[in-house]
Amino acid sequence: MDTLIWVLERLWRGFTFDFTRYFLAAGGVYLIVWVLFNKQFAPLKIRKKTPRTRQMVIEFLTSMRTVLIYGFVGFLTFWGIESGVMRYYLDMEEYGTAYYIFSILFMIVAHDAYFYWTHRAMHMRGVMKYIHGEHHKSMNPTPWTAYRFDIFEAASHALFVPLFLLFVPLHHGVIGIFLIHMIIRNAMGHSGYELFPRSWATHPILGWLNLVTHHDMHHANGNYNFGLYFTWWDRICGTEHPDYIARVTKTPGATRANPQGTAEPVHLPAE
Repeated sequence: MDTLIWVLERLWRGFTFDFTRYFLAAGGVYLIVWVLFNKQFAPLKIRKKTPRTRQMVIEFLTSMRTVLIYGFVGFLTFWGIESGVMRYYLDMEEYGTAYYIFSILFMIVAHDAYFYWTHRAMHMRGVMKYIHGEHHKSMNPTPWTAYRFDIFEAASHALFVPLFLLFVPLHHGVIGIFLIHMIIRNAMGHSGYELFPRSWATHPILGWLNLVTHHDMHHANGNYNFGLYFTWWDRICGTEHPDYIARVTKTPGATRANPQGTAEPVHLPAE
């Protein structure tokens, strides 16, 4: 009986935590950008068309399945930690502050690599339809698209944390910061509004960050822009959309090599 209570308690904690995380991030971005300050954010809108309410309802309902999957994986993570399988610690002094900060940054960079390569695999012929097709039904994304996944895709994303914990010792605060960062960036990346300064795209350092337009273009054309937080994998592997700089900076003909663009008209992705 005690074991059953332990299982049910941790399942419930996993489900409620992940629902709250998704709802506050997606709902927060939606409320701020789409509702409260819609007029102020209007110039930052990436596409002319606005998704219908029906799409957002479907996105939310589909996301509840993802919440259940994340919650179950969260339960498995609890079990792994309490059984000593996962490399988890509570005392900050055990590894020190420097390691604490390093582990946050390392986890984000590692997750970006994990996401890029699993994401590209999901776009392989014969795979996309069954694993990643649900997400791309939102061709014009909204903040609620953040969790619109097929079952296997949701499991792939959720498994990153327990897999990482098998090899890298993490403080519980690091896991919390990572999960909050992940869902906020996810919701922002699907917001449909360029929430970052457009000039960052061509900055020598900030240009390595994925701006909202980067992922929005992926939803418009799934052959490019597979990265999550950073542009480096797309740039190294040649999968960044050739019109990304022109689109994000609104400078026809602009490229990374020539941020000023040209006087010649250049085709930009469809709105």
